Amino acid sequence: MFCIHLIYTLYIWILPPPITFTMVGSLLKGNGLERSYVSLSEAGRNAGLAVIAAEDQLFPTHNGFDWNGIQKALEFNENNTGKLRGGSTISQQVAKNIFLWQGRSYLRKGLEAYCTFWIELLYSKRRILELYLNVAETGKGIFGVEAAAQHYFKKHAYQLTALEAANIAAVLPSPTRYKAKPAASYIQKRSRWIQRQMKQLSGDPTVDAIVDHKK
Repeated sequence: MFCIHLIYTLYIWILPPPITFTMVGSLLKGNGLERSYVSLSEAGRNAGLAVIAAEDQLFPTHNGFDWNGIQKALEFNENNTGKLRGGSTISQQVAKNIFLWQGRSYLRKGLEAYCTFWIELLYSKRRILELYLNVAETGKGIFGVEAAAQHYFKKHAYQLTALEAANIAAVLPSPTRYKAKPAASYIQKRSRWIQRQMKQLSGDPTVDAIVDHKK
């Protein structure tokens, strides 16, 4: 099992994942499957900046785990039984989305930590972000920012404005419930917050080193 996982991890290091459990689940539920794999430069600066701002602002500097964020999520969940908050980093979400299935079991979380360790060890931050931008569910049956950009805004991901990229990033916590366009009031509010965070992060050398285009 270890050898199979390592071989597949090395495969993903270079090539796009053929399909994920979440994508298969989308097909089985009748939601369809829209996706279009693009490189990080083709995804565009705004898309990369938006998801870092929305999902994991410590992404450039952590080792795959945001321990402070995990602790805050645990404390929140202990006091709020109606709604659970996640503390997963972009690296953890890539591990889950590519190698595992959705769910909150201890087994899956343990495997997620194991996979996160390996992708942080083997992949660059740019590669991890590129994978996230291609496998994250961005709408019902829609995967990746390129598919979302074409579905919602009829353009390529690298053409997204900051507002459009923020709208897509805003639906990430609940991609089957919300749409980037037309955006519900909650998505509009969250999008405005993401845009403010994007402005603050823009110019940070650790962030720019990841999201800026490299030929």
